[in-house]
Amino acid sequence: MDILKLTALELGKKIKDKEISVREAAEAAIERAKAAEPELNSFVTLDEEGALAQAEEMQRKIDQGEAAGPLAGVPAAIKDNMCIRGQLTTCSSKILSNFRPTFTAEAVENLQRAGAVILGKTNMDEFAMGSTTETSWYGPTRNPHNTAHVPGGSSGGSCAAVAAEESFYALGSDTGGSIRQPSSFCGVVGMKPTYGTVSRYGLIAYGSSLDQIGPITKDVSDCAAVLEAIASHDAKDSTSIAREDYRFTDALVNDVQGLRIGIPRDYLGDGLDGEVQAAVTEAAKVLEKCGAKVEMFDLGLVKYAIPAYYTIAAAEASSNLERFDGVKYGYRTPDYEGLHDMYKRTRSEGFGPEVKRRIMLGSFVLSSGYYDAYYLKALRVKALIKQAFDRAFEKYDVILGPAAPTTAPELGKSLSDPIKMYLGDIYTISVNLAGLPGISIPVGRDGKGLPVGMQLIGNVFQEKTLFRAAYTYECATEKQYEGPAEFGREFGKEARQ
Repeated sequence: MDILKLTALELGKKIKDKEISVREAAEAAIERAKAAEPELNSFVTLDEEGALAQAEEMQRKIDQGEAAGPLAGVPAAIKDNMCIRGQLTTCSSKILSNFRPTFTAEAVENLQRAGAVILGKTNMDEFAMGSTTETSWYGPTRNPHNTAHVPGGSSGGSCAAVAAEESFYALGSDTGGSIRQPSSFCGVVGMKPTYGTVSRYGLIAYGSSLDQIGPITKDVSDCAAVLEAIASHDAKDSTSIAREDYRFTDALVNDVQGLRIGIPRDYLGDGLDGEVQAAVTEAAKVLEKCGAKVEMFDLGLVKYAIPAYYTIAAAEASSNLERFDGVKYGYRTPDYEGLHDMYKRTRSEGFGPEVKRRIMLGSFVLSSGYYDAYYLKALRVKALIKQAFDRAFEKYDVILGPAAPTTAPELGKSLSDPIKMYLGDIYTISVNLAGLPGISIPVGRDGKGLPVGMQLIGNVFQEKTLFRAAYTYECATEKQYEGPAEFGREFGKEARQ
């Protein structure tokens, strides 16, 4: 039996049935990661000793009946912007390269209560600012399906780790598509829940009104189970929402009869790769054959989403990142004269180019004389985008479209043109602006063998509808998780040839 081929729920059942021990599962994931990491760079920190100690403790709890959940004993990876007490948490930035938090993020604690074994922290774009996982201070992560290509971002390390079978599932964060876009590029399932569903306590903020933690998994069933584990109301997070129903796995039903699905014409226009469009259109036909009612419609305001998003996100980032000044924690320049020189040198040396770009943009749009012209106007556009979705959901249960306009680009092709990189978020950022749930599921591959993802968007608190549609698609296509080409112990051999 190849343990690494199992989904999280399959592994959890075998651990419960005593067919596989928790230590065996953890060791298999660690050995895979050690073999793959020199090429992939999915992890910032791989905590082998800590993971094995957790595995022993979790096995004891399972044996004594103290842990019986479906994910008990299953190894997981955590994006490096979620705090874990005593463990290096860097946001893939030099400025936090020595930071060890004194507390653990609520979402991670929820996972630990569900029995997760934490393998380590995954690579990401610095402070989640980027769409390729190339802005990391620790170097870029590579796509397991073809290591000459990016995995997407900013949760690229988490998505690559799941795709390469280094971890059975992972947590990412999504500010403008940072779970859904890399999930599409890596051929895995990723969900951004309704804003407020998962606590942001312990998540190092990028854009506080947009950030949301979510699961990255091999299939839809795992995605529902992990979201069920991490979602909760948290009094420590003022944006956390108490929901009546967190039983997302109840929605794993193979039935979309009568489900109303709308495809925005705006999503199928210029800039969309032909192979991506063909795969997404074919996936829509599959749902239609299963009984869903599918039609095209005009969503509107799509072209305004990117400028509104980057104005708001940069403004919030410039405010959130003020705290990193070399005084209380993190990196401090060794050579300075006086307090203000220390601030300036620490931030100049500690932040990378993309982070500096967004801090400067955010400071500009919040400055006197420009606040009304840019920031307030962007907030008004955000409200209009939410109204456009509200109107759409009066008619449709689900909105369907691509997760990204292309498959994964080659390494080094995006950073040279930041505007082009920003435009790659066209299909995902509106979901964050409106606080909606969205899920990306794999629906095919392009001519190069790179995965194509389809995005399903639901109204607020309608994750169950998305899971039902996504699960029905998986059942109709008999879709099993498709990892990268069989590389055995010589990781990436096929990709290099």
